[in-house]
Amino acid sequence: MASVSGSVRLPRCIVSPAGRHSASLIFLHGSGDSGQRLRKWIQQVLNQELTFQHIKIIYPTAPPRPYTPMKGGISNVWFDRFKISNDCPEHLESINVMCQVLTDLIDDEVKSGIKKSRILVGGFSMGGCMAMHLAYRNHQDVAGVFALSSFLNKTSAVYQALRDSDGVLPELFQCHGAADELVLHSWGEETNSMLRSLGVNAKFHSFPGVYHELSRAELEKLKSWILTKLPGEVETQSE
Repeated sequence: MASVSGSVRLPRCIVSPAGRHSASLIFLHGSGDSGQRLRKWIQQVLNQELTFQHIKIIYPTAPPRPYTPMKGGISNVWFDRFKISNDCPEHLESINVMCQVLTDLIDDEVKSGIKKSRILVGGFSMGGCMAMHLAYRNHQDVAGVFALSSFLNKTSAVYQALRDSDGVLPELFQCHGAADELVLHSWGEETNSMLRSLGVNAKFHSFPGVYHELSRAELEKLKSWILTKLPGEVETQSE
């Protein structure tokens, strides 16, 4: 099977803003999912579409590739993992390739007239991890990052990049279900603590009784945070 290269154009599901487009949000799905299914899942949890007056939402779909935790089975994943654990090396080769593919997505928004300071990146589970690699290693000038039920490995390349950085870093909005049995709540907490120690303004919200899933309370909190990072631009009138 041919490896994913930077020339790949990802399939994407778009939710257009109701009014004038002045900001963009890239929302990355979890392993084995798709942009279309993530959009529908959010719609089911909220009982309505996630939409904004001025923000375009982009739900890309990861290309299919062999996934080691599935014994090499083909899955729509952003990168490979040696195992689902925070105590093993990262599969950096596949992460780095996908950082380039997703950079093309950011570049598309910039070419359409959206400043990088008006772009948010984030995701659920693996998607949140991918967003942290994308922003903190490659695009520290985005408006912010969100990670839902996500973690970074203990020796993550993200941490090394931040040790080498002396610029202003995008804020991180992190949420995690306290009952998550796939990506442990403690892994999310450790990630948040490590990022804060490296200079990231990182918020962490715990949700009791929530497993490895999206919850309505979490998405409502995320929506409020998105609007604080990407407020509508006030129209100025000349006298």
